[in-house]
Amino acid sequence: MKVFLFALATCHLSLITPIIAADSPITEQELVRRTQELCDAIVAGNQEPWKKYFADDCTVSDEKGRTLDKTKLVADITPLPKGYSGTIKIENVISRIIGDTAVLSYDANESETIFGQQLHARYHVTDTWLNRNGSWQIIASQAHRYYEDPAMGEVDERKFRDYVGQYQLAPGQTRAVSAYDGNLFVERNGKKEELLRESGDLFFRKGVEGRILFRYGANGKVDALIDRRNNEDVVWKKTK
Repeated sequence: MKVFLFALATCHLSLITPIIAADSPITEQELVRRTQELCDAIVAGNQEPWKKYFADDCTVSDEKGRTLDKTKLVADITPLPKGYSGTIKIENVISRIIGDTAVLSYDANESETIFGQQLHARYHVTDTWLNRNGSWQIIASQAHRYYEDPAMGEVDERKFRDYVGQYQLAPGQTRAVSAYDGNLFVERNGKKEELLRESGDLFFRKGVEGRILFRYGANGKVDALIDRRNNEDVVWKKTK
C-alpha cells in the first residue's frame, strides 16, 4: 500500500510540475517594471535587484565593449560619487514573450548632473529573460550607446582656402573640398556633405560617426585629408 501511495504521489507531482511552469507567465508591464527597478538601482548603487534579476550564469555585453559575468556585473554597481546625481528612464519598449523566454528591447535615456552641470546619453538595450523553476531572470543582455554629434566649434573661414582642393585615395578615387557662403563641403561621387568644425583642423559630418582632419605638411600647407574612423586613419593625399 505504501508503495502504491508513493507511486501515486510521484505521478501526481509529475502532472503538477508542468502546470507550475505554465502558470508562471510574465507580462511586458512586469518586465518594464523590473527593468526600471534595475535602472533606479544603478543611481542608488543598490546591488540587490541586480543579484535578484540576473541569472547566475548570465552574460552581459555593455556599451563600453566589455563582456561581464554576474560577479563582475554586480561589482560594477556602486553609488555615484559625491556631487553626482541622475536618472535613467525606460522608453520605446518592444517585447516578445514566447513560452519560458522573453525578450525586452528598449531605450534607456540617462540624465546626469555633475556638480550642477547637465549631461545626457541614450542607450539601446536588449535583455533576454528566461523562466526556470518559476523564476524569471535575465540570461543575456547587450547594450550600445546611440551616436551623438559633437559640439560645434567656432568657424574660421580664413583657413578654408587651405583645405579647398582635390584629394586622392587611389587612381579614380577622389574627393573634392569646396567652400562657399561661409560653409565647407566635401564631395565624392556626386554626394556632397557639409563639414562642421569641431576644433582646430578637425571636422565632422552631421549624423556620421568619425572625423575629417586636414593635415599640414612640412611646407606649412595642407597635404592630406584624413578620414578617421574608430581611431584609425584613411589618408587622402592632396593633388591640387
